[in-house]
Amino acid sequence: MGQSLLPPSGGDDHILPVDLKAALEERYLAYALSTIMHRALPDVRDGMKPVHRRILYAMGQMGLRSNGSFKKCAKIVGEVMGNFHPHGDQSIYDALVRLAQDFAVRYPLVNGQGNFGNIDGDNAAAMRYTESKMTAVAELLMEGIEEDSVDFRDTYDEENSEPIVLPGAFPNLLANGSSGIAVGMATSIPPHNAHELCDAALHLIKHPDAPVEKLIEFVPGPDFPTGGVIIDGRNSIIEAYRTGRGGFRVRAKWQTEDLGRGGYQIVVTEVPYQVQKSRMIEKIAELLMARKLPLLEDIRDESAEDVRLILVPKSRTVDPTILMESLFRLTELESRFPLNMNVLSMGRVPKVMGLGDVLREWLEHRRQVLERRSRHRLAAIERRLEILGGYLVAYLNIDEVIAIIREEDEPKPVMMKRFGLTDLQTESILNMRLRSLRKLEEFEIRKEFDALSAEKAEIETLLASNDLQWKTVAAEIADVKKKFSKATELGKRRTEFADAPVADVDALQQAMIEKEPITVVISQKGWVRALKGHIADTAALTFKEGDGLKLAFPASTTDKIVIVTTGGKAYTLGGDKLPGGRGQGEPLRIMVDMENDQDVLTAFVHDATRKLILASASGNGFVIGEADMVANTRKGKQVMNVTMPDEAKMVAFVRGDHVAIVGENRKLLVFPLSQLPEMTRGKGVRLQRYKDGGVSDIRSFNIADGLSWEDSAGRTFTKSKDDLIGWLGDRAGVGRDVPKGFPRSGKFGG
Repeated sequence: MGQSLLPPSGGDDHILPVDLKAALEERYLAYALSTIMHRALPDVRDGMKPVHRRILYAMGQMGLRSNGSFKKCAKIVGEVMGNFHPHGDQSIYDALVRLAQDFAVRYPLVNGQGNFGNIDGDNAAAMRYTESKMTAVAELLMEGIEEDSVDFRDTYDEENSEPIVLPGAFPNLLANGSSGIAVGMATSIPPHNAHELCDAALHLIKHPDAPVEKLIEFVPGPDFPTGGVIIDGRNSIIEAYRTGRGGFRVRAKWQTEDLGRGGYQIVVTEVPYQVQKSRMIEKIAELLMARKLPLLEDIRDESAEDVRLILVPKSRTVDPTILMESLFRLTELESRFPLNMNVLSMGRVPKVMGLGDVLREWLEHRRQVLERRSRHRLAAIERRLEILGGYLVAYLNIDEVIAIIREEDEPKPVMMKRFGLTDLQTESILNMRLRSLRKLEEFEIRKEFDALSAEKAEIETLLASNDLQWKTVAAEIADVKKKFSKATELGKRRTEFADAPVADVDALQQAMIEKEPITVVISQKGWVRALKGHIADTAALTFKEGDGLKLAFPASTTDKIVIVTTGGKAYTLGGDKLPGGRGQGEPLRIMVDMENDQDVLTAFVHDATRKLILASASGNGFVIGEADMVANTRKGKQVMNVTMPDEAKMVAFVRGDHVAIVGENRKLLVFPLSQLPEMTRGKGVRLQRYKDGGVSDIRSFNIADGLSWEDSAGRTFTKSKDDLIGWLGDRAGVGRDVPKGFPRSGKFGG
């Protein structure tokens, strides 16, 4: 036999049996936590994921200030990868590129030189060709990092240290947004306007419990780098910011350009955020080729640095609003940007936070940074004051100090004992250069000592007062607001707000369908198809064995087709949705939820202005408006209540002021239409009374014109009002035998 699959037993193989389920759970949890904490979710305090934080910190360490020179991106990526981020260079470069793209990031953190990609989705040049440095925004995020303002941790190789979070003097999480997919959770935060965020933060400092309704007055919604128009209502925006979940519908910005003589073209100048312009144009061109945009003639891209898309209408009579509404429905000229503010709260706990909570955590972080920087400065001042005290002693006893240094083998302990100096003071005096003795003047020392003492008192007052700390934080935020105010080119709001225009739904649906003539064919067994063109001769139509023609009528692709069944239900199908004329079509039961024991009674082109008479086999009926029969779902609409064995039997268009009804017993009754109620659904009222049998046919006509019918030979008979006296009566009567010459079929149509 083959070798055993078990490992050889031995005393030193260190093989331990492990439960597979437990091992998988433990390892997958470790992977999930790593993804959530160290890759996909941003920290609420600085709005950064680790890779972005490491890029900025490395650039800071390299001295790439906004007012300095550029460095090759390859060098920056190498620095980040070697010291802080042990992952692929391409992923680091992709993150760096995105931070430099002004169409992807509202306030770029990297100033790029070279090809950094474009809104059409073209990639950036390779990192060996591009250069970059930090922007003023990035410097604000890093401000005070050398002053013990944040905690550091060891890097992956334990040779360096890196910040756990940046000081974050800029509201980066909301200003630049973020998106990421972790394990079991995701985040999606749109960019906002920094000026507005600072206003909201300043309001929160004064009113910490301010509701989201108040904050919305300062931050009305996102501010995308690519502009566009947000068309959501205020209530849905408030709800999204309250819960941290929701979304924003963003549309392209457009206007019409007059071409003279009544002609015009539509110019799109801003596209929704994160929509690749070239891909969007391809999709629109594909829809044009597929004849899904009958109002649009052509699309051209005339963009240079700015966006300029030209949409040419089919004719000058096309309504630009309806044309654009049809494009918004079918293309990425309107897109929805989701809001899911799933962030790491205080850098540790992933949770979905509302607008107020995010701003409050950022403000608390700014207060802690202020406190830590102040304590760091206080420690530096105290150290300097100690040194200055030692300098003063040395100045006052300069000759004796020099003598001790010259004569003693170990001058340090002697000086400490003689003048009562501390270790730091003595070290500072001994480390002075000879040339510094010239500068050692009592006036200068006392001047610096007094200035530092005053600063120390100020800092101690600040650290002791919570109100004073918040006042300082507010002043810092006010500076940021001033730097990025709406009066500046970078700070002005780009995304506008508007209500979506109310377009005529029917006109809009027609605008999205190419109008073509069709002939709707329904077979006796309920198979439906639409033949191209209007076909007069239906004799040539073929059907499956045992099936035949039930009805055929002309329509167009833009029409709605209403189908009424024997169960009293009405279904609506679009003329463009019907299966084509090749083959026998499709069973209607596949297209709508129609019960197996029901058949098609009739079908016709919908006309909202018409009214119908519905009649059941047992002789009940009522008038219904066609507009009330339209159903927008597969389930259809129950319009006539019938229970087996009764069923809907007749549908007649209202074309007069009287109703003529004939039963299977060949009794005819004529009564005024006004005696029939108009309903949207019901059983109806008794039309004609029968001992046995039911309705054979029903017709609506003008009594003044008389009642007409055709016999089997195609001859037309007309009975005038006077001739009909014997059959005139009230609804629910029995009627009299049909007049001489009435067709044997019992139908008015022959």
